[in-house]
Amino acid sequence: MSSALENIQQHIQGLGPVEALTKLAELFPGEVIFSTSFGWEDQVISHMIFSNNLPIKVFTLETGRLFRETYSVWAATMNRYQKPIHAYYPNNELLEEMVSKKGPNSFYESVENRKECCGIRKIEPLKRALKGNKIWITGIRAEQSVNRHDMHDLEWDEQNQLVKFHPIFSWTLDEVKAYVKQYNIPYNSLHDKGFPSIGCMPCTRAVAEGEDFRAGRWWWEDQSKKECGLHEVAKP
Repeated sequence: MSSALENIQQHIQGLGPVEALTKLAELFPGEVIFSTSFGWEDQVISHMIFSNNLPIKVFTLETGRLFRETYSVWAATMNRYQKPIHAYYPNNELLEEMVSKKGPNSFYESVENRKECCGIRKIEPLKRALKGNKIWITGIRAEQSVNRHDMHDLEWDEQNQLVKFHPIFSWTLDEVKAYVKQYNIPYNSLHDKGFPSIGCMPCTRAVAEGEDFRAGRWWWEDQSKKECGLHEVAKP
């Protein structure tokens, strides 16, 4: 897929995030999709898409274990922009089987159990959401974790067989916050309480000063295992 990536790169080279998103929507009409979990970065990109009326579908994964504050910013975002945010839920049969056999907190017991839970609540719904699309937009930034330093702003996702584009990949957290403030964008109030990365409520805690950005995600596990599988690092 290197030639396809090079072709896309030539079209968006030197463009700012909004211009690049606009160009991708033109090149792949009806085949560009953006996933939001309502964190700072995703709220920035949602604003770019909604305020410019870009024809890019916005969706979220409703795992059933989100924070109350996440639901609040979800509602506030829809009220602000008057645009749909498509919700994808876990397959109820898979979820019911897992919880019936292992209980509601099996993810604490082993990495394998946690990955099973992520697989049912996030990976399977994600595949349904991405089906039929060519470009997946995300809010990934390079400084969010060590693993993400190995990624690029434009890459081929072998697992989902499509191109991923991270429009604010090189932005710092201070730049993200400044953009949110400049445009008065709704954001998750948990960010003000020490939550830089926000996922499911049972699997996310606040981080202390000096801790890694993602230390609050699956905090009971080894640092090297702290990815759920949504964003695999592209292989050269």
